[in-house]
Amino acid sequence: MRMDLKSLALPGVQHLQPYQGGKPLDELERELGISGAIKLASNENPLGLSELAKVAIEASLENGARYPDGNGFYLKRRLAEKLAVSVSQLTLGNGSNEVLELLARGFLGQQHNAIIAEHAFVVYQLVITAQNATAIVVPASSWGHDLPAMAAAVNEHTRLLFIANPNNPTGTWVSLASIKALLQELPDTVLVVVDEAYFEYVDQPGYGSALELIDDYPNLVVTRTFSKAYGLAALRIGYSVSHPDVADILNRLRQPFNVNSPALAAALAVLDDDDYLRRSIGVNRDGYNQLVTGFDSLGLAYIPSAGNFIAVQVPGDVSAIYEALLRQGVIVRPVALYGMPHHLRVSIGLPHENQRFLDSLGRLLVDRDTA
Repeated sequence: MRMDLKSLALPGVQHLQPYQGGKPLDELERELGISGAIKLASNENPLGLSELAKVAIEASLENGARYPDGNGFYLKRRLAEKLAVSVSQLTLGNGSNEVLELLARGFLGQQHNAIIAEHAFVVYQLVITAQNATAIVVPASSWGHDLPAMAAAVNEHTRLLFIANPNNPTGTWVSLASIKALLQELPDTVLVVVDEAYFEYVDQPGYGSALELIDDYPNLVVTRTFSKAYGLAALRIGYSVSHPDVADILNRLRQPFNVNSPALAAALAVLDDDDYLRRSIGVNRDGYNQLVTGFDSLGLAYIPSAGNFIAVQVPGDVSAIYEALLRQGVIVRPVALYGMPHHLRVSIGLPHENQRFLDSLGRLLVDRDTA
């Protein structure tokens, strides 16, 4: 009998399920023999690359045969200036996902646990499980993080507590005051990781970046990404801001050249592309209003979102609606994996993309009701 090679893997790894991203456009078009499909599934920036980023990427290819700057000197220096932090507080990652993984690798063992919220970003569960640590899942409150309950779940074995603000896939958010109250309650032995992947889109009273608290709480870590509002999802680049001691641990763990040269160049360029950022935020705001107006007209409930996506509740068989939308060339995201079997998460696109989705969904709902 042949040996089961999977049994040789570490216990935590054996329990992992691969991350399922949004269905790629070319894959759908290839499968169905269609063209002109739209993708509203992965919270990408519908504007495409910034023109400044394109120029920077092309220039970086002149040295494409050489390794990138493993320390990301110029990007880290500019980030430090823009965020008013020290370079020693920064860690660059292959997307902010890698920084989340580095945190788990650096601070979780099988004797530890980490606190996450129900309906929170699935990568938290993945990185905890890979370390054979325990994930303590705290029930959500109105689809969002219940910070007092998360604090109450902390015990002597807790090393990490993850807060997605805003949260993916629900779009819910917590106030800066509530994060401060949480930090005041927790012991210094618990690292509080505030994931601000969608920070740039938020325009809500009481919301504020946890970076405002970074000098007062050494156990606070803030992660951000260039994938969303800055439009660099394909290049995979993000970062964290933390106490220098935490950053030192993360920088010991990361691979020497974890961020490639085009990503470093593009991030440095787009970081100061204020016009692109304003347009990204504007398109998102207008698209949000367009979608929620459409949902209201269709009589569909949705979760108010502070990000660049909306979770909408669809009556009937959500999987059937999702598949039918695919056949019409519209890719959205089912979120049953997040404990939300009655919702679809829809990324906010350009006006014509949003309208095409609403029209397709409306036809499907009418066809279902008349069947």
